[in-house]
Amino acid sequence: MLRMKRILASIGILAILFAYSGMVFAAEGAGISADEALARLIDGNKRFVEGKQAQQDIGDARRTELAKGQHPFAVILSCSDSRVPPEHIFDQGLGDIFVVRVAGNIADPIELGSIEYAVEHLGSPLILVLGHQMCGAVKATVDGGRPEGNIGSIVKKIAPSVKKAKAQVKEKDKLLDAAILENTKNTAAALTQKSAIIKHLVEEKKVKIAAGVYNMTTGKVEMIETAAEEKGHAAHEHEHVHAHSDAEQHSHAGH
Repeated sequence: MLRMKRILASIGILAILFAYSGMVFAAEGAGISADEALARLIDGNKRFVEGKQAQQDIGDARRTELAKGQHPFAVILSCSDSRVPPEHIFDQGLGDIFVVRVAGNIADPIELGSIEYAVEHLGSPLILVLGHQMCGAVKATVDGGRPEGNIGSIVKKIAPSVKKAKAQVKEKDKLLDAAILENTKNTAAALTQKSAIIKHLVEEKKVKIAAGVYNMTTGKVEMIETAAEEKGHAAHEHEHVHAHSDAEQHSHAGH
């Protein structure tokens, strides 16, 4: 009997610890779909651009509510640049978005682990990779040279995107923007390539990945196609052409 009481007490303590840390598996989530989450971000960005930001609730009642748990409706992986704060850009309040920020909006194991936590344990249905114009990390990679300290790790991560951009763009004044675009798309692709958890949730259609680039002057986030979306469109186009070709052959055979 005493042993059973100890076991139950241990289970109770573990439950309290996990609940307090927010690590309860399969949380109830945000209660909206990925498309609804993306629409909410786009609407918020529109308000930001127009200077019509909503009055966000950051008072005692909201803080007390969030102390019981969080259910962010979207995960934003963005650059650490001080000019690109996602909460302001998308006009969101406390507890609305789960933000992971790192120079160059890259996806290494630590960033991936943070995103996995949000989609798997908090139930966020949307991941948005947010690049931005004039990104210093991408520019440092474009400029080349030997970066000091640990900055080299960031540059190394971005280098493949810069290499691809250089192969596609010959105009020097367009290279940085092209490299920023490629880096954003490559980061979005890396989420499923390097995380079995995210890949599984995407395949199960429980999570959607989107990408966008922030315009530093206008404040607008331009949504871009991810590599997966481009691949899907290419496959659809191929199927359409193939079906059209088969129909023509069948028609000629009938004659």
